[in-house]
Amino acid sequence: MMGDEILRLEKISKSFGAIQALSDVDFTLYTGEISALVGDNAAGKSTLLKLVAGIYGKDEGKMFLDREEVEFKSPMDARRGKIEMVFQDFMLCPDLDVTSNMFLGKESTALQVLKRKEMERMVKSKLEEVKFDIPFLKRKVKFLSGGQQQMVGILRALLFEPKILLLDEPTASLSASASMQVMEFLRKLREKIGMIYVTHDLPSVIKYSDRITVLRAGKIVAERKPSEADPIELVRLMRL
Repeated sequence: MMGDEILRLEKISKSFGAIQALSDVDFTLYTGEISALVGDNAAGKSTLLKLVAGIYGKDEGKMFLDREEVEFKSPMDARRGKIEMVFQDFMLCPDLDVTSNMFLGKESTALQVLKRKEMERMVKSKLEEVKFDIPFLKRKVKFLSGGQQQMVGILRALLFEPKILLLDEPTASLSASASMQVMEFLRKLREKIGMIYVTHDLPSVIKYSDRITVLRAGKIVAERKPSEADPIELVRLMRL
């Protein structure tokens, strides 16, 4: 069940030279919601996520977090606002173990000495909280399945208690069974956070999302409840 508004975009526009990536986009995200963004390539989906994540700056419009206007100049600004992003490529170091990957770039240090036991305790606590098991935290991630690797990337984003999780094609490179595992995992998480989920997998969108927003050429052209949508109609809306 959806809760309070946590993110609102008003009349957001973004261009890259002569290319208008987003144009007058209005969008709202609520706690407890998996909100799916669908559209053809270059529709503006990833641009919208990267703007919310502080990777890109907007040209026009306003962004509100918990109903207060914010201006993100960098990904660190977004992280301070409790926003984390998970990318299609897992962004993991294959020769590092699970715990090291979880803290990649966020290592707890004291006098430049890694607090390994503290980090392992935090990882185990998070795994227990989300009810997901990775049996060997000292195993190099290259020996994990694709689904497990993507889950490590998601858990890394969750480790610091985000309010908003942005997911850019999180299952694109996974098998059907691994994709289902990741999406079932995400569905369990939505009670506490809001998620914006970009994907081309329309059956997954209909099965797992709470709301579907269709982008075409940088504009929002439709919004559907999953119960009222079907893949054929969504493709038609994306390509009109």
